[in-house]
Amino acid sequence: MMKRKEQYKEAEQLKVTQKIRVRFNETDPLGIVWHGYYITYFEDGREAFGREHGISYLDVHSHNYTTPIVKSSCEHKLPLRYGDVATIETTIVDTPAAKIIFRYKIFDADNNLACTGETVQVFVNQEGVMVLNYPEFFDAWRTKVGLK
Repeated sequence: MMKRKEQYKEAEQLKVTQKIRVRFNETDPLGIVWHGYYITYFEDGREAFGREHGISYLDVHSHNYTTPIVKSSCEHKLPLRYGDVATIETTIVDTPAAKIIFRYKIFDADNNLACTGETVQVFVNQEGVMVLNYPEFFDAWRTKVGLK
């Protein structure tokens, strides 16, 4: 099987790590994290990324845009369990397309890779129309953090 060549690279210099503790309500009767919560952990990673690099949801909203997720993927490697302290590693992908791509790696307490994933977000203006070019504020942010 031939692997597809990766089109764009992760901006490793902007990587953010966030620790989370698996809560009881996130697990199934066997004490294993229910698969749907990994998407929530990805959101925790995105929010930590936004706070650290000055591009939070509130920053985007202040410029009259939203960034809905149009695609998400999640690949489970090892289970997380109730009480585990996991680390979410979030990076942004440097792409010329008017979208935001985040990649995630979640590690268990022993630093074993438990999950990988990706989300794709697009820019929607206040009229609800998806824009096909980077908004000025995001283009300026890309320049500021060295993506352009």
